[in-house]
Amino acid sequence: MYANGKVALVTGAAQGIGRAMVEELLNKGAALAMVDQNRIAGEQCKAVLDEKFGSNRTLFIQCDVTDQEQLRDAFQKTVEHFGRLDILVNNAGVNNEKDWEKTIEVNLISVIRGTYIGLELMNKKNGGQGGVIINISSLAGLTPAAYQPVYSASKHGVIGFTRSIAALASIGNYGVRVNTVCPAFVDTPLLESIDKEENMGEYFQYKDNIKDMMKLFGVLDPSLIAQGLVRLIEDETANGAVMKITTSRGIHFEEFSAHQKTKV
Repeated sequence: MYANGKVALVTGAAQGIGRAMVEELLNKGAALAMVDQNRIAGEQCKAVLDEKFGSNRTLFIQCDVTDQEQLRDAFQKTVEHFGRLDILVNNAGVNNEKDWEKTIEVNLISVIRGTYIGLELMNKKNGGQGGVIINISSLAGLTPAAYQPVYSASKHGVIGFTRSIAALASIGNYGVRVNTVCPAFVDTPLLESIDKEENMGEYFQYKDNIKDMMKLFGVLDPSLIAQGLVRLIEDETANGAVMKITTSRGIHFEEFSAHQKTKV
């Protein structure tokens, strides 16, 4: 699928990875519903993009993705405004080990709920036109993260859910592909959370350890994540794919075997 002429909805769209994805999709010719809880950042982002792409290409919707009614309403507003939905990016995420329930709610539950709402609208068996869903995970969803255990758990969950629902979509002939992106450290406001006790809780004492890891592995520019997103959108064979993005290897994929067995 090419993004030109398509309609996309991106959560967490006002800053960081989300904003980079929005701009990349606009460059590719898509129309965008930008969903974000931060009204000020969202309106500022839309104003900047409107100057470059025109006001008719974007719609900003303030939404707390953990609120089921607000999230569903955001999807409805998108379809009412643009007439369709072809691309969904469940990107909104937080790092909060102190209020770990919030981390699960934003990083995992809202991704699951968003995916299900997206499938309702795009599933060809429901009268939809098909499409692509991309859920943003993290390299921490593939490896242990000693200083961010709940963040890591939430991102592991995104990968497991995405690969499973992708398999179901294929078996059911939904006409919707579902994939996930797992970046390493990315230069976004999320990185600032490690310097805050209200985010890190008991793990705040290890903030320098995390910073040392950043120096060792490097920090990605959000634009590279956006490039990976477009690649997954355009590759019609990609379904259940787990794309990894690192400074050392760039864009590559985690390999899984459908017949892999676990020894006990």
